[in-house]
Amino acid sequence: QVRPAESGGGLVQAGGSLRLSCVTSGSGFDLYIMGWYGQNPGKEREFVAAVTSTGEANYADSVKGRFTISRDNAKNTVYLEMNSLKPEDTAVYYCYAKRGGAYFWGQGTQVTVSS
Repeated sequence: QVRPAESGGGLVQAGGSLRLSCVTSGSGFDLYIMGWYGQNPGKEREFVAAVTSTGEANYADSVKGRFTISRDNAKNTVYLEMNSLKPEDTAVYYCYAKRGGAYFWGQGTQVTVSS
């Protein structure tokens, strides 16, 4: 079992950038698919990006070309580089670790993009 913990959220103007980090405690980090979801109040969590243990990345269409997910297995950390941010990117971003059918979630970090 692992425990993700996000950091790096904040307030940024449209067109700006942020880098989210997710440090994961526990063993076997390199065996997990790591990823990010975003959620706004009253809405379901939406997939943003994920990266496999070997570094293969997958993105939601809405963030392709703007966001980059990466991982450092030596540091048990996954990153989400967010560029060209838009007001509609505003959300609480949750980091997750997935192995088999089990998901482990962080507490979330707020990203607010002002117009």
